This record gives sequence, C-alpha cells and structure tokens, in this order.
Amino acid sequence: MAEERGSSVEELVIDALTRQLDPDVRVKIYLELHEKYLKEAEELYAKGDLAQSGEKYWGAVAALLNAVAEKRGWRHYSHRDYAEIIERLSEELREPLGRLFACCERLHSNHSFLTRVNFDAHREDALRLMEMLRRLVA
Repeated sequence: MAEERGSSVEELVIDALTRQLDPDVRVKIYLELHEKYLKEAEELYAKGDLAQSGEKYWGAVAALLNAVAEKRGWRHYSHRDYAEIIERLSEELREPLGRLFACCERLHSNHSFLTRVNFDAHREDALRLMEMLRRLVA
C-alpha cells in the first residue's frame, strides 16, 4: 500500500493514526517527520551511503509536501498527489518547481546508479525545494 502511494510505511502509519487529529497537529507531526528524515539523510550522506540517503531526502520532501497540503486542505495521499501539489505551487509562486521535484524523484529512485557528482547536484536541488516548502508552511 505504501509503495502504491509513493510513501514509506512509516508515513502510511502516521497518516492513518493522525487522521482524527486537528490539522495543525498533523502539520506539526509532518514537520517533525521532515526533520527526522533530513537528519538521517545528512548522516547517511556523510557516510557515503548515497542510495539510502536519497531515500531519506525523498522522505524529507514528502513530509514537507504533506505539511503544505495539510495546511491548505489539499489531497496528499499518493505520489500523484505530490506531483499535483508541486504543479499548484508552481502556478501560485510563478516558479517552476517541477524540475526541483524531478531531482527529488531521481534521488528516490536511485539504487546506487547515480555518480557522486550527479547525486550532489540532485541533493542541492532537493535542499533548495525543501527550503522553499518550509517557508510555505511557516
């Protein structure tokens, strides 16, 4: 089920447990999850584990997309929902976020085939997107 939605099992469980909570509480939980994934991503990156750190960067982005969508009352239950969130935000901000999001998807699908130079470029774009999304939640 998590794979179909393009999320982790952890995110699926959190979503199921938090549905009855106040939206502000859900946003807070998603932000905490974002921080957890980002910390783990940075630690794995420092160790040179690019495949696992890429997954954690994706989780950090997905958690922020969940927070933004939750705050705005938008669907955020699948990978397609994330793509639609990015499109809506791109229109709203008049900024093409799709390219940054595509880099995050590439990190998510990386199974040790990205070279360090390309991984680093995708990572920078993921961090840039995360910064933009954090500002939208603030």
